[in-house]
Amino acid sequence: MSGPNATASSPALAGLLGRCPACGEGKLFRGYIALPPACDSCGLDYGFADSGDGPAVFVMLIAGFLALGFVLWFEFAYEPPFWVHLVVSLPVTLAICLALLRLFKGLLIALQYKHDAAEGRVDR
Repeated sequence: MSGPNATASSPALAGLLGRCPACGEGKLFRGYIALPPACDSCGLDYGFADSGDGPAVFVMLIAGFLALGFVLWFEFAYEPPFWVHLVVSLPVTLAICLALLRLFKGLLIALQYKHDAAEGRVDR
């Protein structure tokens, strides 16, 4: 998978890169994690995109694992006082969370598009 439009064939890669899952060209985000109404390149309506709390759940699980690993390593390697943990570990944890949030939101929206996922409906 190479070339300028490689993301069009892989919605998951497009989502990770913050691109439209349909065309792979337009921007998926306006700002950090806000979505525009539609793709500026192909016109795909982003009204279907509702990732809900999914990205936050994945970020909490993964970032918690990484941050705890860092904090334990930092504690056993340097034995710093508690205030040093606050000054060092909190920014590291925040950076990990912010780095992962946009990636997972883009990925979940792209997978939602790829699998045509929607709200559950009861047919009566």
